[in-house]
Amino acid sequence: MEKLTRMFERVISICIDSMLAILVVVVLIFMGKAIFMISTTLFPLSEAPHLSFLIEEIATLFILLEIILMLLRYMKDGHHIPVRYLILISITAILRELLLTQGMANDALFFALAIFVLVLVLLVLQKINAFQHTQEKDH
Repeated sequence: MEKLTRMFERVISICIDSMLAILVVVVLIFMGKAIFMISTTLFPLSEAPHLSFLIEEIATLFILLEIILMLLRYMKDGHHIPVRYLILISITAILRELLLTQGMANDALFFALAIFVLVLVLLVLQKINAFQHTQEKDH
């Protein structure tokens, strides 16, 4: 029975890794599309709408890059995602929206507040981890 359980876990792990590999390929395709859109937008920069589109595409590229890094880390660390990566992706997504918010002061204030809260969460998590590491050194 134990052998059957291990075999089942192995099959599930292979399926998950295969789906994640497909997801990485799809994200890479979207990154290629974003890079193409950025490169075609760089040349006629004389109009303001192009600049906002360029900022939007660059911010999307960073989000996609962080997703790929998170997926690679997930596979490397044995199917475990550190919360830090999810928070960083959230900060990047909110920052993208903040950059694109023009003329809406309330929205910009709420986005900035959300980023501030997420940075505070990162600091708290960092302090908790540092505290745990010092306890391990003492014992």
